Amino acid sequence: MRVFGILWVGVALLTTSVFISGMPGEFARLQAPCDGGVSCAWLPRLTVESARQLGELRLSTDFFAVYFVVIEVAFTVMSSSIGAIILWRGPRDRMALVVSLMLVTWGAALFVPYPLLDLSPVWTFLAQTVSFVGSVLLILFLYTFPDGRFVPRWTLWPAAVWVAGFIPANYFYGSALWVFDYPLIDTLLVIAFVGVTAYAQIYRYRRASDPTQRRQTRWVVLGILTALGGACALVVLDLIIPGSVLSSLPGSTALFVLASLIPLSIGVAVLRYRLFDIDILINRTLVYGLLTATLGAVYLGVVLAAHAVFRLVTGDDQQPQLAVVVSTLAIAALFNPLRNRIQSLIDRRFYRNKYDARKTLEAFSARLRAETDLEQLNAELLSVIRVTMQPEHAFLWLREAGSKSAGRGS
Repeated sequence: MRVFGILWVGVALLTTSVFISGMPGEFARLQAPCDGGVSCAWLPRLTVESARQLGELRLSTDFFAVYFVVIEVAFTVMSSSIGAIILWRGPRDRMALVVSLMLVTWGAALFVPYPLLDLSPVWTFLAQTVSFVGSVLLILFLYTFPDGRFVPRWTLWPAAVWVAGFIPANYFYGSALWVFDYPLIDTLLVIAFVGVTAYAQIYRYRRASDPTQRRQTRWVVLGILTALGGACALVVLDLIIPGSVLSSLPGSTALFVLASLIPLSIGVAVLRYRLFDIDILINRTLVYGLLTATLGAVYLGVVLAAHAVFRLVTGDDQQPQLAVVVSTLAIAALFNPLRNRIQSLIDRRFYRNKYDARKTLEAFSARLRAETDLEQLNAELLSVIRVTMQPEHAFLWLREAGSKSAGRGS
């Protein structure tokens, strides 16, 4: 457990450091329209057409950049949080470690194009390393989920080939060794990868999985297919109406929503079926999902309101830096009160029994300090036990001085 914990913390710290170091460059990338085949291939992206559409809506490119940086941060936090909960609930499970680290590194590298950012050589190498580790863990996950074994055994070799292929893909981006620049090879590799992975999971599902593992597999397949199916639909719409979907705010936002289905389905699959308790995941997902959405809405609302007021007063269309500072301070001040309020709302709505039990115990603790009548205290204690624990029968026995005793039943 200690080794797993140290390894997880090390990879998580490296991933977080790389992600934070890349945010200024990512913000600058999202502010400027893309001007090449490689830069325009990454999503989200700002094009000349989408910049014109933003201007027609009286929105600046700064708004576009802030909007998607906030979404990228929220997506990374969500994916990493699910990974952390998985490791916390199964600290001695190797598959839990693989899934957890995969979600941490994958979430931080899926939408941020580190090769295109203006980073120092050291941070570039570290970003390449994080991407490589995430790619290796993704391969291990796809070929060994849910029991951590290669089934059938020969799938170890195509997995090793893919791991070896990710070395030039991550460390020699844009060079002659980067095979993904060749459309024919790229297509054949994708077909081979999907075919072998699908065969391995179908074989495992039919020949080696027990009922619990089959349910886990169905959850993951459902999340991946839904995400990929939705993404393909957006691509088709973008081909029918060129440049109007994937580069728009709604289209790019939809991609993030679809991508979030993958870590969520993995979290449900790993935590739900007999391995761990899913209640904590569901509770935290509901609380922090609503918290993130609310704080994001407040942040954008304050920025837009300040921008509108500044434009009306000065006639200048530039985004005031004061609005960003005020918005950040407002988010910091609202975080804990809003989280407590949302936690209470979720508990009352979805965890009524636990919520009522906690309230009952809190009320009893308050009365306990002022109660002096022993008989009344006994009756209230039995009532609290009956409400919170709901036993068939409850009996309270008190030992008195002189070997006498008293009892009360319920």
